[in-house]
Amino acid sequence: HDHLVPAMSYVILGRAIKNEYLALGTILGTVGITMLATGGKKEAPASKPATLEQVKDSVKVSASSKEEEEFIKNFIAEAEKESKH
Repeated sequence: HDHLVPAMSYVILGRAIKNEYLALGTILGTVGITMLATGGKKEAPASKPATLEQVKDSVKVSASSKEEEEFIKNFIAEAEKESKH
């Protein structure tokens, strides 16, 4: 004999499970997995952002000649002037 199962449910592992419970389980499961995946220890933020001058000092210009190095520095200076407009 077929067991009488309400129309708004599914039979899972031999038991009738209502649609409301399946929906709630899906929502809670998704939220739980998301919380686990995005949780955990956060990295400490950088103590202080580097200033533009500090960044300029740390970036080395590798030029094959003195003229090329001057050209690169002038090009960067001109680009900075244009970006401020």
